[in-house]
Amino acid sequence: MANLRGPIEPEPSPWAFADLRDPGEGAGDGADLDDLVGMGADVAPGTLLAAYRHGIFPMPGESPRDPMMWFSPVRRGVLPLDGLVVSRSLRRSVRDFEIRVDTSFDEVVASCADPRRPHGWIDKRIRRAYGNLHRLGWAHSVEAWQDDRLVGGLYGVAIGGLFAGESMFHRVRDASKVALVGLVSALREAGSIDQRILDVQWRTDHLASLGVVEMARNDYLDRLEKALRLPLPEVFGGPSNQLL
Repeated sequence: MANLRGPIEPEPSPWAFADLRDPGEGAGDGADLDDLVGMGADVAPGTLLAAYRHGIFPMPGESPRDPMMWFSPVRRGVLPLDGLVVSRSLRRSVRDFEIRVDTSFDEVVASCADPRRPHGWIDKRIRRAYGNLHRLGWAHSVEAWQDDRLVGGLYGVAIGGLFAGESMFHRVRDASKVALVGLVSALREAGSIDQRILDVQWRTDHLASLGVVEMARNDYLDRLEKALRLPLPEVFGGPSNQLL
């Protein structure tokens, strides 16, 4: 369970993260830029928070011995809080689940890391790092439950008006989508929806069907600077909560 007193600021990172704004990028296609912006460092809580505050997130290499890789997509995937596409069938599915927050964070991350899933990337370093961040009150899970069984969910990092989604999973059809509906509902209830950011890293065809759009890196970093000044949604500042 997340810290009940709200997030605790960890020891600052010894690593420095540069401002990635490119004076020549503007809102162009960024063809001469790269999503990969660094390699190495650690994934201690202070380092992770510093990275997210600079629009950067980690992903492990193919081998446990590979250095950590750090990304800031040239074209960032974001879900506008007024742009979530909820189909008629998904709207019906919402009634079939109970949505909870932070009641089974470690299980959500473990399910997202299931090695049987295609394109799995979450290793032990990531599981441990985000578990530590969760216990400090910065990383959160939004969970879909059915008959008192965890059947889907997502996890990510919440800093002010930013929610940086990391991964999602489902064991029952629409369960992860329903968790996303719950997350969007919580962020909308916090207000200032035109300034908050729901970051999904990269746009995929599946995420685009839910309303995800792309944003140029410079635009994202400008938005991020403002979003970080917003208050954290109440649902992520206290004990376990029920959203729907």
